[in-house]
Amino acid sequence: MHWRSERIWIELITGSRKASNFFWAGILFLGSMGFLLVGTSSYLGRNLISLFPSQEIPFFSQGIVMSFYGVAGLFISCYLCCTILWNVGSGYDNFERTKGMVQIFRWGFPGRNRRIFLRFLRRDIQCIRIEVNEGIYPRRALYMEIRGHGAVPLTRTDENLTPREMEQRAAELAHFLRVPIEEEYFGNELKN
Repeated sequence: MHWRSERIWIELITGSRKASNFFWAGILFLGSMGFLLVGTSSYLGRNLISLFPSQEIPFFSQGIVMSFYGVAGLFISCYLCCTILWNVGSGYDNFERTKGMVQIFRWGFPGRNRRIFLRFLRRDIQCIRIEVNEGIYPRRALYMEIRGHGAVPLTRTDENLTPREMEQRAAELAHFLRVPIEEEYFGNELKN
């Protein structure tokens, strides 16, 4: 979601609360519970799941491995549920032309550095950079080059924008901030 006027540009960033994360957390939880129940039923010698008779699965080798996969899957689904609960990666980008300030805020994992808040002066922005990696896994990312701080990413890693959308977004932001655009291509050749 974006909000824009002549002087202020606010861009809300979605974090981990996406439908795909809910889906994968649920699938991992159900699958790992299935593995754990099969491993436990092979250990106890009783059918906890009617689909797999425990007599056909020996505990030593198959039951231990299935229990291990079940526990590992539960840890991964718990991790996904925690990132969804904490909404890791969400935040906002605030560009103010009149005050000459840029503010970037993101939520991280709980702890001392849970709130990630960066504040820059607009005059310290050197350029808006588009980085394109071609190859087996093509990736496009938008960065803001800050004098003395390096590049600050403005797009999520899983955000797959078309080249036209990426260029349009970079052009609008560069025009709003009155800074140049740089493009970097990685793959067959390097252009600047």
